[in-house]
Amino acid sequence: MNHIQAGKYRPYPQIELPNRKWPSQTITSSPIWCSVDLRDGNQALITPMNLEQKLELFNLLLTLGFKDIEVGFPSASKVEFDFLRKLVNDNLIPDDVTVQVLVQAREHLIQKTFESLQGVKKATVHLYNSTSVAQRKIVFKKTQDEIIALAVEGVDLVKKYEVQFLEENPQSTIFLEYSPESFTGTELEFSAKISNAVTARWGISKDRKVIINLPATVEMATPNIYADQIEWMANHLDNREHVLISTHTHNDRGTSIAATELALLAGADRVEGTLLSNGERTGNVDIITLALNMTTQGIDSTLNFSDIDHVLNVVERCTNIDTHCRHPYVGELVYTAFSGSHQDAINKGLAYQRAKNDPENDNSEDNLWEVPYLPIDPEDVGRSYEGIIRINSQSGKGGVAYLLEEKYGYHLPKAMHPEVGRLVQSITDTEGRELEVTEIKDIFEKNYFTPTSHIEFVDFAVKSTTSKDNNVWCELTYKYNGTVIKAQGNGNGPIDACKNALDSDYPNHFTLRSYSEHSCGEKSSARAIAYIQIEDEKSLESHFGVGSDTDISLASIKALFSALNRTFN
Repeated sequence: MNHIQAGKYRPYPQIELPNRKWPSQTITSSPIWCSVDLRDGNQALITPMNLEQKLELFNLLLTLGFKDIEVGFPSASKVEFDFLRKLVNDNLIPDDVTVQVLVQAREHLIQKTFESLQGVKKATVHLYNSTSVAQRKIVFKKTQDEIIALAVEGVDLVKKYEVQFLEENPQSTIFLEYSPESFTGTELEFSAKISNAVTARWGISKDRKVIINLPATVEMATPNIYADQIEWMANHLDNREHVLISTHTHNDRGTSIAATELALLAGADRVEGTLLSNGERTGNVDIITLALNMTTQGIDSTLNFSDIDHVLNVVERCTNIDTHCRHPYVGELVYTAFSGSHQDAINKGLAYQRAKNDPENDNSEDNLWEVPYLPIDPEDVGRSYEGIIRINSQSGKGGVAYLLEEKYGYHLPKAMHPEVGRLVQSITDTEGRELEVTEIKDIFEKNYFTPTSHIEFVDFAVKSTTSKDNNVWCELTYKYNGTVIKAQGNGNGPIDACKNALDSDYPNHFTLRSYSEHSCGEKSSARAIAYIQIEDEKSLESHFGVGSDTDISLASIKALFSALNRTFN
């Protein structure tokens, strides 16, 4: 799978405002991504993943390009421990991937965690303890100083077992991550104080960086508040140049994406999240949506979502959670339009895009994606244009014309779109359901290729032609009211000659208004498709007809008779 083409999407224009608090309106580079699907996502499942499912999901994360993966809480259960040992013993962790393990500040848990890490080349030990006002008062019944002492004691234990680990694994590296859990419910001054105590005790330096993870364990305020908190922390952390500020947002208020994006603008370096927003309660931030948001702004997220259906299949199979049909970028219907005005704009946008990207088009402006209502090219995530436009009672003429062209090669004249649209809408209004593409084709062909025959074409023969004035003289045979009629006529071409032959006996006089044609199919199976528009001279009503034949002249004559029969409707 390839990354999405660089430079395909136009960044949203930045607006220069005085006294802007954050440095830019758009993210300009990709953060460090850390998947917590195998830990935070797994603990949120009704039925946690088994070893095989965890392995399948881990391999997917590698394929997508994750370099930081939290593989679990190995001191909490045998399955978590065994999974990490499986990764190590079977040499399944690439050298450039850092596995992350979560642990509380308790010695027996930290000892067990380091046992699980034996043989790992790069690992992050993720130490946490809850710091919020509510947790201190209700759960732990401890003061701020006691909570800090608990965190620092945890760091000392990690350092103790790190020494033993590196003696046995001298080629390995241990990183520290610390989370003041329930950060959003913690006083900022205390969050900075406990984080600085942790980094100082660890011995933070250029060669010994620390990840300070600032989780919205519960989303408690609007996204800009979280970003303000991140910015404040960035300005109050000691040795900021050696700290990686990590976000870990949940979606309790439904704004985790916005909160994370604003946090990145405010100075965060790293994002922890899950695929498709799996996680406790309303879920973690969805990394797919975040990454593809960046893509639409012309930023390479470094993650590869060019086969999104494969991602969906694996995640749904491993988690037993279905994806909503409107989930951003990946849902079944997110690239689908039912609205008539949307369909018309998409149809025109796709045609514009094709013309713009045609190598023979010397006037091509650029290769930027510009299609109304489609912020991203579906093909960039492995979807096709099939299914973008679907037809129900809300649909319009443009969508019907688009499907007939894309699926069956009928290039309907623009003026014909409303007439065909009305035919299809009469069915959707009556039946109150979406129509399949094959049903739309059947409606079109029934009305234009096999209409009720009030006047029936039998034969047409060119008797003679003269080069002067491009004159054609013909004999036309047709049936009208059960009577076979032979008539002759001449004109500046077969259609005009046929029309003049009809004028001699056919009582309903009409005027030819428009004509167009194209080929359909390839080589031996190719046929000509002709479209004719006529206007009844009495009623002044306009009707289209369509004809198909291997001979373009016969296709045109059939189109004329198709239009004549439609005047009886």
